Amino acid sequence: MIKHTTSLRVRYADTDKMGIVYYAKYFEYFEVARTEMLRALGLPYAELEAAGFGLPVISAAAKYFKGAKYDDALRITAEMDEAPSPRLNIIYRVLLDSSDELVAEGETTLVFVDAGTGRPTRPPKLYLDVLNNLTLSR
Repeated sequence: MIKHTTSLRVRYADTDKMGIVYYAKYFEYFEVARTEMLRALGLPYAELEAAGFGLPVISAAAKYFKGAKYDDALRITAEMDEAPSPRLNIIYRVLLDSSDELVAEGETTLVFVDAGTGRPTRPPKLYLDVLNNLTLSR
């Protein structure tokens, strides 16, 4: 499994009238964790897009356990399988940094598409090369 952790501090704008993070904001937090994981692998979204590929989310889910509040420091872990596939299934865990309490869990599925046609396609060579290098280095 490929695993990456991103730190994030809750902004005031992320909270609702009750003073806790608005539930939909977690999907933005998942996006931050996902893009940082890909960047850490050497696959920033901008490079994938420049190579003619898109990576849209085709499904998303979240489960909430504890409300995070303004100025809370969070750790968001994104984890995905190393097996090459046109789909990326990514699992997320959001923890309070101060106590390691589980705040939320989630999952997204993304699929590679040809940017010109918008149709699903095989993973690009640059993605496959990164996965192969990971496998070889272990």
